[in-house]
Amino acid sequence: MLVILRENVENLGTTGDVVKVSDGYARNFLLPRNLVVAAEEKNVAAIEHHKKMLEKKRQAQIASAQDLANKLEQYSCTLTRKVGENDKLFGSVSAGDISDALKKAGYAVDKRSIQLTTQIKSLGVHTVNVKLESEVAATVKVWVVKEE
Repeated sequence: MLVILRENVENLGTTGDVVKVSDGYARNFLLPRNLVVAAEEKNVAAIEHHKKMLEKKRQAQIASAQDLANKLEQYSCTLTRKVGENDKLFGSVSAGDISDALKKAGYAVDKRSIQLTTQIKSLGVHTVNVKLESEVAATVKVWVVKEE
């Protein structure tokens, strides 16, 4: 089934792309979530105009994400945690904890955007990747210090 994407769908395409998907995938997943429309002649013409408008919006989103990435590169957040013997943390620092710290500092970053390669279970400085857009990413320094 040929469909036109209304939104970016991971591993499928970006907004406005005409893609071929299986009938079941379109009928059961994409259409109920309003992610696609059928690729009919009238829809193709409307989508072309809509695609131009979305491209401008997308460029603005990328520019704002790049601006946020530059600010995040300069920022480092500090998290205080209780520690046990040998300065090991009780539990670990999660992506939600980092997201909350960034939100308190005025940076709107969703916890799903924070990519932890390993769990943070020790004191010290850790670098964390933040994926803001598909092409824009930043690294944030996270200081984990002992709670007094």
